[in-house]
Amino acid sequence: MPIAVLRSAHVHPVKSVAGYAPGEAVVEPWGLAGDRRWMVVDAAGRAVTQRQQARLALAAAEPLADGGIRLSAPGREPLTVAAPEPVGAIVVELFGEKLEAVPVGTASDAWFSAYLGVPVRLVHLDDPAHRRPVDPDYALPGETVSFADGFPLLVTSVASLDALNSLIAQGDHPDEGPLPMNRFRPNLVVDGTPPWDEDGWQRIQVGEVRFRVTKPCGRCVVTTTDQLTAERGKEPLRTLARHRRFGDRLVFGQNLVPEHTGTVRVGDPVRILGRRT
Repeated sequence: MPIAVLRSAHVHPVKSVAGYAPGEAVVEPWGLAGDRRWMVVDAAGRAVTQRQQARLALAAAEPLADGGIRLSAPGREPLTVAAPEPVGAIVVELFGEKLEAVPVGTASDAWFSAYLGVPVRLVHLDDPAHRRPVDPDYALPGETVSFADGFPLLVTSVASLDALNSLIAQGDHPDEGPLPMNRFRPNLVVDGTPPWDEDGWQRIQVGEVRFRVTKPCGRCVVTTTDQLTAERGKEPLRTLARHRRFGDRLVFGQNLVPEHTGTVRVGDPVRILGRRT
């Protein structure tokens, strides 16, 4: 049986904005270091993601050594944004959940507002150790998460994407495939496992770091958004609805919570430590 390895790691500094793929990444209790620590919100403080604004896919955020980020987007001059001082927190809303975040400033607000064509603000999660707990139905006491959808990390597999693309090729919209992995915006991509093997994982180890596998990842309209053009299609949701429906969720990938901190590196072996019975 082939040895499973970490094919790639992905960090998205700003939620719903394009990220980058480092050769290694530090695993913090709330996710990969720097992942989804920034978020765009509307005038009412509600999260703005690709669900509402597909054009966010075309913007990019590059981390800086001092904790800031460099923003870029089509038609906009790049903007360097410093991490704000942790004062003056405001209440924002993410999927109906209220939490505190720090507003970044007028320059970044104006940059994103001009790009999206609607008034928005950029906010920063200054204290991920305390701001937002993981869903208590799946968390241990004290576990927290960044601005990710619900859990610190998301893992997907190359074999499962290949299997999904085969199903898309046999479906109603074969012209939309094959889809790249960036449609699913994972943190960790594993190679060398059988298709859909991750459905049965309970605990895994990537290099030196162990993770608890909490639940399958339900997918939304973001997966239908071409991350290079911001155009929407029907896939993969049409195919997931036929072949990967778990209750009321269309599933691809698994959510993870780290059991401890450490560093993961591309090429690290991936071990399955426990399976669901």
